[in-house]
Amino acid sequence: MILIHDLFQITTLYLTLRRHHLVITVVDYDPIWPSTFNELKSTIWPAISDIARAIEHVGSTSVPGLAAKPNIDITIVVKDISGLEQVIGRLATIGYRHGGDQGIPGREAFKRPENTPRHNLYAAVEGDLGLRNHLAIRDHLRRNSDSANTYGALKKQLAEKFTDIDDYVDGKTELLVGILAKEGISEEELQEIRDLNKKPSA
Repeated sequence: MILIHDLFQITTLYLTLRRHHLVITVVDYDPIWPSTFNELKSTIWPAISDIARAIEHVGSTSVPGLAAKPNIDITIVVKDISGLEQVIGRLATIGYRHGGDQGIPGREAFKRPENTPRHNLYAAVEGDLGLRNHLAIRDHLRRNSDSANTYGALKKQLAEKFTDIDDYVDGKTELLVGILAKEGISEEELQEIRDLNKKPSA
């Protein structure tokens, strides 16, 4: 289970990568990413606006100038678990297929409709640890270009070095944990993140 930044964004593709050694693609920032998010939001938000608190552009594509895997990450924020249940039904009406929580309680994943821009869609309960971490990382990197540049360079290095997504994730964890510490995440929660992101034993 992954709780931080784009690590939090576990998709069907991600789960496939965990089982197979494939190329991990990290590209330079593309200025079109915010427009792509807004295009997707314009379709999603009307279907859930009365039951959701917000829809957030998250992950590395949400940080100007940051290198990223070229998938737009989107999280719908709801008040409570009952809101998640409602969102599942609403999204089905616009073509999103529910993919379950994928091992992360309080967050649901969805498979995007065909012929839409590459993106990962999730719904999470407001205040959930994983969501808090994700937003904290995003906001920190938006405020601190030096940190964003360091993180982007690290991701490119790891993508060139590894074909195993577990190694790639493990290589980013300490940098992200360091950022979260600056953002006030407790040591207990930070240790939980470290433990969750350790590469599984062979």
